Amino acid sequence: MSIELRGVSYVYEVGTPMEVRSLNEIDLTVREEEILAIIGHTGSGKSTLIQLMNGLLKPYSGQVLFNGEDIFGEKYDRRALRGRVGLVFQYPEYQLFETDVLTDVCFGPKNQGLPEEERIARAKTALEAVGLGEEYYTRSPFELSGGEKRRAAIAGVLAMQPRILILDEPTAGLDPQGRAELLSMLRRLRETKGIGVVIVSHSMDDVAELADRIAVLSHGEKVKEGTPKEIFGDRKGLEEIGLSIPEVSRIMALLKEAGLPVDGTALSVEEAEEEIAKLFQ
Repeated sequence: MSIELRGVSYVYEVGTPMEVRSLNEIDLTVREEEILAIIGHTGSGKSTLIQLMNGLLKPYSGQVLFNGEDIFGEKYDRRALRGRVGLVFQYPEYQLFETDVLTDVCFGPKNQGLPEEERIARAKTALEAVGLGEEYYTRSPFELSGGEKRRAAIAGVLAMQPRILILDEPTAGLDPQGRAELLSMLRRLRETKGIGVVIVSHSMDDVAELADRIAVLSHGEKVKEGTPKEIFGDRKGLEEIGLSIPEVSRIMALLKEAGLPVDGTALSVEEAEEEIAKLFQ
């Protein structure tokens, strides 16, 4: 399954003095079994883009296709689409509201009209997928840690069995342990369930650790697309549009610029250690 954006533009407040073009002629494909990161400075159009992906916003021009079908075509069932393309907004834990975790995670399947037995089964499967076992079922969601709340909220979306999961700033506000657990969970979803994952993030370290592919937005346009090494290998180009590179990559790039014979494209501490170790062989 895939989402394809073809020449998509979006304009806010059309026909008013406040009219502003948020996105301009975006071409982008999201696939199952892949983690795509969308990065860009504040106001670059990232949040608008992900809301177009599951039909919360309608393009001003261009098409959004799911499995080759225009989601704004006549008689297209966009409510069903949102069960296949799950969207998790920033700080989703603020939407937890039920008396216990299991009931909260059942809310989405209940809205899908599923019988009680099936929605409970889906909720349990989703909670297992995010690393919250049976001991969490009867706990109040308000008693959980920040990272646990975030995972419980994501489980509520997973219970609707999406094939593509979109998350806006998924690690925002989490402590290091919560961040590590969430990133591990997203990798596991891709590897074990084949779910496609899209993340919007300002954390270049998260993006480097997680993404298979990166799309870079600037002033509503897609200016770059490629692998993490390709994108973060262009430090100066990113800095020109107000973005940084992962801390490890920045250090290795500076070492290379200082004349040391290192590759300069390391994305993790482990890769950097290997590069530096070669200097002493």
